[in-house]
Amino acid sequence: MRSALVSAAVASALALCTACAATDAGTAAAGSSAGAGKAGHKRIAFFGFARANAFSSATWAGIETYARANDADAEFFDPNFDAQSQVQQIQDAVTSKRFDVFIVQANNGAAVGPAIKKAIAAGITVVAEFTPVGTRYDTAAPQVPGMITVLDVPVDNGRKLGELGLEACKSKKADPCEVAYLEGFKSLPLDNARTHAAVDVLSKAQGVKLVARLEGGYTKESGRKAMQDVLQSDRGVDVVIGSSQAIAGAESVLDGKNVLLVGNGGSRQAVTAVREGRWFATYYLPEKSAGAKAAEVGLGKARGQDVPKVTVETALAPNGGMGTKNALANVEGEYDE
Repeated sequence: MRSALVSAAVASALALCTACAATDAGTAAAGSSAGAGKAGHKRIAFFGFARANAFSSATWAGIETYARANDADAEFFDPNFDAQSQVQQIQDAVTSKRFDVFIVQANNGAAVGPAIKKAIAAGITVVAEFTPVGTRYDTAAPQVPGMITVLDVPVDNGRKLGELGLEACKSKKADPCEVAYLEGFKSLPLDNARTHAAVDVLSKAQGVKLVARLEGGYTKESGRKAMQDVLQSDRGVDVVIGSSQAIAGAESVLDGKNVLLVGNGGSRQAVTAVREGRWFATYYLPEKSAGAKAAEVGLGKARGQDVPKVTVETALAPNGGMGTKNALANVEGEYDE
């Protein structure tokens, strides 16, 4: 998976675009408690990574579309990648008593935990979407009691990136197959968990040699620079793995070289690159669909329905997120980066 995560506070690969306009939830009766009983009209607060972010915009589009079709309003709270701003927004929304459901795309999963506990104690249904809320990156299980999750598990993401790299090596038939891994941000615990899982898969495989592991980031510029550094030290690289943005930058440097590319992100551009054969594969998640699923389970619980406590986002994707050319043959992607 994961367009561009351009701040060290953000947990995944993401890119800039114009976000959809938020529904005005201010028309709710002032001072009303969250919800009017189990049934009836509901209000959703979405705490996304940032309004000007392609990935968050895709999530928001799914939330807003589902809300409108199911007797609910939704409002986007924009922290602009700032973890502390997001915490304050959650706290203020609890105090306002205007919302029945929180959907939280955490910039910092540990930081938002106390505020989410307060929301749950106040009777608000909370859904953690995409990024874990807590300090564990190897599970989709709720790390705050009472919370629901619709998550991409970072360790599983890294493992599948490694497995896609091995498939690329098998296709390349090089011995040894030289692989470069462009990790996101070394300062982010989530990125470190994903990187360690990918490297573990690659390092244990016979006939595969990890020749470079360096920060590729989440922009074309950072990916281009990382690829230039790789080629200066090892011109024989066979496979390169990184965020979809970094791989787009790496592609511009390779200039026809026979290198197989594996991205981490499901934008339309990444999907097109795989379908056209320019990239070997990309880790694909249908993020608009995931946003709709988060709204579905959140509203369902707020209305007293039995809903799954855990949804793993790869279950919504073809081939479990392993976006090879065959798997993405009928996929367009759900956002632009």
